[in-house]
Amino acid sequence: MQADLYNMAGEVIGSVELADDVFACEVNEGLVHQAVLMQQANARQGTADTKTRGEVSGTGKKVWKQKGTGRARQGQVRAPHWRKGGVVFGPHPRSYAQDMPKKMRRAALRSVLSDKASADLIRVLDEIAIPAGKTRDAVKFLGALGIDGSALVVMPGSDQLVVRSVRNIPGADVLPADIVNTLSVLNHKYLVLPVEAVRRIEARLSEQPERVEA
Repeated sequence: MQADLYNMAGEVIGSVELADDVFACEVNEGLVHQAVLMQQANARQGTADTKTRGEVSGTGKKVWKQKGTGRARQGQVRAPHWRKGGVVFGPHPRSYAQDMPKKMRRAALRSVLSDKASADLIRVLDEIAIPAGKTRDAVKFLGALGIDGSALVVMPGSDQLVVRSVRNIPGADVLPADIVNTLSVLNHKYLVLPVEAVRRIEARLSEQPERVEA
């Protein structure tokens, strides 16, 4: 598929070819949902903890004798129904990690990239360079591209000047092309990336033909 090619002044200077198997494939909503749940689960720390009746402080002595008091029988003050007693079925430290096959993760990312492309929410530039690393320069070039919402700037590699200039803009973020993921794309309205980053994403996600054994 063809997409407009911009410069940092927001001018269309040509067109660029985007791989159809990455930016023009069928959107699989179920697969995207599964990938998002996996990423959100893997981001959980799993450190929540509550004390059971065996861990809270307090005596183990019987509260009062079993019979003859006119009151309900009670065992100990650490029982769950007592104030400051233990917690029943409360959370304990555990891993919430989920796994997902690599092919399915890549297919989910292709789906969200294709959805962005079909909605004309991808801006491809010849290059992105902010030598001074100033936030005002990043605001200027994003505004020139017609960005009216959150934006994810995807770079071919790590560029600290771009990171420094974009990180103070509300709703904007920067990621290297090698670690762009389904959730990061969905969390932003626009994708802004230079041609080199596009090629890195295509090399990472393009479906390779099956090898035929001789």
